[in-house]
Amino acid sequence: MPHPDRFLLAGVMGWPVMHSRSPLLHNHWFGKHGLAGTYVPFAIRPEHLAAALRALHPLGFAGCNLTIPHKQQAMTIVDEVDTVGRRIGAISCVVVRPDGSLAGSNNDCYGFIQNLRQSQPGWRADAGPVAVLGAGGGSRAVCYALAQEGAKQIRLVNRTFARAKGIAEEFGGPIEALPWESRHDALDGAAMVVNATSQGMTGQPALDIRLDKLPKSALAADIIYTPLETPFLAAARSRGNRAVNGLGMLLHQGRPAWKAWFGIEPEVTPELRDLLERSLSAQG
Repeated sequence: MPHPDRFLLAGVMGWPVMHSRSPLLHNHWFGKHGLAGTYVPFAIRPEHLAAALRALHPLGFAGCNLTIPHKQQAMTIVDEVDTVGRRIGAISCVVVRPDGSLAGSNNDCYGFIQNLRQSQPGWRADAGPVAVLGAGGGSRAVCYALAQEGAKQIRLVNRTFARAKGIAEEFGGPIEALPWESRHDALDGAAMVVNATSQGMTGQPALDIRLDKLPKSALAADIIYTPLETPFLAAARSRGNRAVNGLGMLLHQGRPAWKAWFGIEPEVTPELRDLLERSLSAQG
């Protein structure tokens, strides 16, 4: 959809935000589609989030993405939240409607599943048990996505058992909460294991997990993309498991945002992935 009459604007709000690779991703798409526009990072303190979101309309923004720590608080500010966002309890994208009202959605589920499908074309959620480590916002999106895709058994493990139990009770279905002490055994017979904690991220300790019970045929996935290969993924790969990092989740969640903002569905290409990987490698 061409937009010859205006300069297109979108951005990402976080605190902090300058580490985000979203501007690189979205500005690549502006160039690729020959559009006049820009995508900017906004460092917004939590106490200023409501004012910042309400300013999007008068400033002419199509919308914005949200990153830590704003995904939950923004739900109380926008005018409408879609079904997926309500179920997950967080939104990652805001769309400014023509009348100035704000609509919130969560595209992390879509990003997670599309990343798996692109990197592992034969992947199926119902191939066997899935172990998910962590019970934060990222884990909620992962568990919801896996359940929607038909996973028959999701073994949810978290340091604070009550949080895992809360998700299992809220979502129901195939999710079984397990205590952190059971994390090693939770991998026994699993078709897939997902690290949805921050452990292994740059500046954080490595994920404390033994992989000896994980079948060699299982897929290991991480929602982290800094670094591109966490110690968890490196250990899985070294023993012969297929491994998928979190970069594709970031790339793919941008597509429905563009569809909602600009009426365009951009592609996640090898060129784009290479651009982001080179940026991350330069940082590391």
